[in-house]
Amino acid sequence: MTAHQATTSDEVEESGGITRQQWKWSVLAGMASYLDAGSIVALGAGLTLFQSELGLGNSGVGVLAAIGPNAIGAAIGAFIGGRLGDKLGRKRIYKWDLLVYALGTLCIAGSLNAAMLFAGVLVIGIAVGADVPTSLALVGEFSPTKARAKLMGLTQVAWSAGPAVVLILALILSPLGLLGIRIVFLHLFLVAVVTWALRRGMVESARWKTAAGKTRTAASSVRALFSGANLRALGWTSGIYVFWGLAAGTAGLFTPYVVETLHAGSQAAGVALACAGFVICILTITFVFMPLSDRSHRTRKVLWGVGSVLQIVAFALYLVLPFSIPVIIANIVLFNVGCSIAGEAFYKVFSQELFPTLLRGTAQGLTFGVARVVLGVWSFLVPMLASTGIKPVAALLALFLLISGIIGFFFMPDTVGKSLERIESERAAA
Repeated sequence: MTAHQATTSDEVEESGGITRQQWKWSVLAGMASYLDAGSIVALGAGLTLFQSELGLGNSGVGVLAAIGPNAIGAAIGAFIGGRLGDKLGRKRIYKWDLLVYALGTLCIAGSLNAAMLFAGVLVIGIAVGADVPTSLALVGEFSPTKARAKLMGLTQVAWSAGPAVVLILALILSPLGLLGIRIVFLHLFLVAVVTWALRRGMVESARWKTAAGKTRTAASSVRALFSGANLRALGWTSGIYVFWGLAAGTAGLFTPYVVETLHAGSQAAGVALACAGFVICILTITFVFMPLSDRSHRTRKVLWGVGSVLQIVAFALYLVLPFSIPVIIANIVLFNVGCSIAGEAFYKVFSQELFPTLLRGTAQGLTFGVARVVLGVWSFLVPMLASTGIKPVAALLALFLLISGIIGFFFMPDTVGKSLERIESERAAA
């Protein structure tokens, strides 16, 4: 089967069947999520070690978190990469950005001073920011209509697998101290280079080529995002992702740091707990989200509602119970089950479904970037807030999750089982 046939076959579109090629390309595209989340968590696992070795204060830790793949660095890359992917094609972006990422990881692994560390963190943030919206647009455009969420779920498995592998390595290498964290970043370097080599065999999105071959109109300009159905979609996806991302980003980056600095456990304990959370994500996405998320609009709303409640309860526990290992375990279980069915996976799905082809990367780059900027500002404040105790942070995170849950549940669009062209046509008519 040719690439064009794999992308546009009516039989596959209607049946929801997934070809071997589509699985393979989804994995390769999803490696952007592996590298994104892996770098975030690798930095989180080594924060206290870098802080001690390089003499960083709380403000330095906050700045480091704010400029990296969890925040502003990724935002810069997403703003630029998402738009260039719509204008120049998906392949031109994902073909090269991983080499930039690899250089950034080498800089961190070999950092001799704070300047090298900060530079490497910023570079990998920009690289993954450019890759994520472009790669996800590619997955959305070659996915079968009735299995689009399933393949998007696979990229989310990769997003959880990256941190899980990173944290297992960090746990094994913890006796080596900072050297162990440097080795973890070398692992990310190798994964990026291998993924870059394998991606060279991928082709351009057939849907993008078709859209780009037509005469470009005002409907494909950035201005078109800020009116009508596109503006509503932009507001909705931003609303669910910005507020959810504040909680997820804090949990992913700061769990080991907070556990150690608030004396609930050692660095190794913090790393092990965070790793368990990502394993829970992998299992929940694989056995709940992927099989159910393409079934019906009602199923999607039920998943979102249940997941939102679990996440809110996870952080509400810290408001009424002491900050101890058993309570942290309860938080990790509840949050990671909940976020797997009411979080980034659905954001990825709707970001492909709600925007026209020539604005798909731009829109997701914008919402992804805005979420990371907000998270960057928040990340700067977390170490200072956490120094006074867990309750102020937990209360704010529970509030953020409540807002995301309400927006997602009550305003969720019905796009299940519809082709991207049909969704675009219906939204344009509306």
